[in-house]
Amino acid sequence: MSTISKIKLLPDVVANQIAAGEVVLGPASVVKEMMENSVDASAESVIVNFRDGGRQLLQIIDDGEGMSPIDARLAFDKHATSKITSAEDIYRLHTFGFRGEALASIAAVGRVELTTRRADDELGVEVVMEGGRFLESRPKACAKGSSFMVKNLFYNLPARRRALEAKSSSALSRALTDEFQRVALCHPEVAFSLYNNDAPLYNLPASNLKQRIVGVVGKRFAKDLLEVNTSTTIVKVEGFVGAPDGAVQKGAKQFLFVNGRYFRSPYLGKAILQAYDKLIPAGSQPSWFLYLTVDTEEVDVNISPQKTDIHFLRGAEIWQIINAAVREALAKRGAVPMMDFDTSDEFYIPPVGGDSYKRDIVEPRSTIHSDYNPFSPRYSSPRPSSTASVSDFMEPYEVRFEGEERGGFDSSTLEFIESGDGEQPALFEDKGFKGMLPLAGGYVATTLRGELAIINLARAREAILYKRYLQMLSSDCSVSQTLLFSERVVLSSDDVTFAGEHFDDLSRFGFEFTAVDENTLEFTALPADVGVADLSEILYDLIDRLRDDVALSSQERRERMAAMLARRGEMKELSEGEQLAILETMEGGEGYSFTPDGRAVVKIVGRDELKTMFAR
Repeated sequence: MSTISKIKLLPDVVANQIAAGEVVLGPASVVKEMMENSVDASAESVIVNFRDGGRQLLQIIDDGEGMSPIDARLAFDKHATSKITSAEDIYRLHTFGFRGEALASIAAVGRVELTTRRADDELGVEVVMEGGRFLESRPKACAKGSSFMVKNLFYNLPARRRALEAKSSSALSRALTDEFQRVALCHPEVAFSLYNNDAPLYNLPASNLKQRIVGVVGKRFAKDLLEVNTSTTIVKVEGFVGAPDGAVQKGAKQFLFVNGRYFRSPYLGKAILQAYDKLIPAGSQPSWFLYLTVDTEEVDVNISPQKTDIHFLRGAEIWQIINAAVREALAKRGAVPMMDFDTSDEFYIPPVGGDSYKRDIVEPRSTIHSDYNPFSPRYSSPRPSSTASVSDFMEPYEVRFEGEERGGFDSSTLEFIESGDGEQPALFEDKGFKGMLPLAGGYVATTLRGELAIINLARAREAILYKRYLQMLSSDCSVSQTLLFSERVVLSSDDVTFAGEHFDDLSRFGFEFTAVDENTLEFTALPADVGVADLSEILYDLIDRLRDDVALSSQERRERMAAMLARRGEMKELSEGEQLAILETMEGGEGYSFTPDGRAVVKIVGRDELKTMFAR
């Protein structure tokens, strides 16, 4: 029998290439690992630049501690790390990295140039690695900190390179931007910048948490952020959740962090969603940015190389605490009821036994109307000979749209209805609106075919605008207001790209714009009914609407955009002439009785209702 062993140790280069398959999934993975190393090195500023979605170049520059020439070389050896020294340290982690795999894996599948210098060193060092092999190390004058350049990723792995080339630059850029956002959200005290082909995408100065969140995900989320702050012996929960009315079907921003590290957890996500039960439409998603602080010995991050799958020792308790913390934040906003125990008028219930039973019990007080007499003329129906005043019997009739504040009519409300001498008024023969009386709260009282009609002006305007937009779409002719001064709106790079892809949809409604850079659109014209002050918010909603409806036909998609624009357009205080114009428009056509989403525009008070109202 042969004594030659069939089992052999793999060369380090081959082992590192195999490990790279788990650690380096693409350019985004490289950026994540390098940014985390910069934060671990106590950097105050981190700059990320990439070209061609990261295929051509990835560069990460920081002003951290830097490395000595010896450490700069050792850093590329597998399992070389300064983060831990024993197995027990894995469960007391206070750093992002600890495996010592990242640099070795990245160097195994690309060309890496590291330039680094410590604050006390006169010169730095440049180390060059390619395909896992050391090429050179030489002194170099450089700034304090470290600079990593990764070129030609996967050049020596043809299958991985072909898969990378098959992806679009925009898809790679989005994945890379997502990783940048996660690390930036972890550490608002550090300044971060992101460049795509040397053009700035993000410039985030050191700030507080809320400012960082707004800087990363956009100003449109600022008004919807509700603060969460709960501290227990098990976990501390901080951060922000989105208001229920800000929930969307797609594009919600959802981030969970534990001890400064991003992680994914559908299990804890359900704890958050359950707090929104019956507050948001089915299929919608709220945004959240929650930061958990847990004893490091009660959380295990050593499950996957990406360190995004995490196990909690007391996961069930943390689930309950997160759910309660989110509900508390929503209750403060008034979205869910909060229990309030008012003890000012409580009465005392003594315990059984003891001296306390001798205490007097205070009974609840009740009031009696001693002058009430049901047979008094004041409380009975008036007769022709009665001396009681008509005002003694008049009850204001209440007309209310669902969900709106109560209000009543007084006797002056009906003064515009003319009456004849015992004959049917002429206006009762009219088929359209007759007369107009503006009411508080944005309503108008009028008559329609002889019956009292209350019109909600805001809803009427919405129905009119919707029909006007549909007519514009059918005639392929938009109405724009040209701006005297162009207006710029800052968006995420994804939103700018998406708006450009749907330029035709937006231009049909009167939007005229160009992309100034990766994050900015410049508008030169707007739809006639959209104000400049509302442009940013309306644009955010339109982009979300387009994303939700991207699978629909172009006609259906534009009809939904029309409905959203009609509802979100600028609503100002209407003059009497403008109110009359709304009535004339409604009188001249069909389709104005309901808004696009089915809410009533007109409330008719029929004659039978009036009879019931004034019945004896």
